[in-house]
Amino acid sequence: MTELEKGPQGQRRGRGARERILGAARRLFREQGINTTGMDQICSVAQVSKRTAYQHFTSKDELVAEHLRRLDPDTMPEVFDRTDLTPRERLLAAFDKPHSIPSHEATPLCPFIAAAVEIADPHHPARRRAYDYKTSVAARFAETARQAGATNPVQLGEQLALLLDGAAARTRTLDTEALPTAASIATLLIDNALPAEPPGAPLTPV
Repeated sequence: MTELEKGPQGQRRGRGARERILGAARRLFREQGINTTGMDQICSVAQVSKRTAYQHFTSKDELVAEHLRRLDPDTMPEVFDRTDLTPRERLLAAFDKPHSIPSHEATPLCPFIAAAVEIADPHHPARRRAYDYKTSVAARFAETARQAGATNPVQLGEQLALLLDGAAARTRTLDTEALPTAASIATLLIDNALPAEPPGAPLTPV
């Protein structure tokens, strides 16, 4: 295919087709779900032919997996990679607001959870991606907890990851923001997991 191939509306299509396909998939998956979104609709919104779409993605399964990979490839770097916060502050920052997805696109349910719920096949590449992502979130929590001096950083990491997922699910179910309550619970978990510091002790270094 050349850069001059025309899409379904007769417009010239260049190398931006892949990004348009991913952008259309992201929007449609968010608005109406994965299973109810077909490749025909994605191609129509992206203004590409199905031939073009399948040259970039061999199947819808591959497109869904790439969609998830693009959402947050580095696992919340805007939280865990911050150098202006102490490790304890970074743990709590994870509960400030939804991350990695622009606010105007944010879904009330974590897209990785949504994909795992919609896709029954445990071997589906998107399910694998969701599993890897959720594992990496817990791992980043655990590493940050270790830096903060937690006595059992792996346990705290799992607790905070579970709490974050629970807040996302509750927000979706009740249509109300659950992160402030989750942040309060996280504060208790973190304070209980960290060794008490004597009065006047310096903050844990980043």
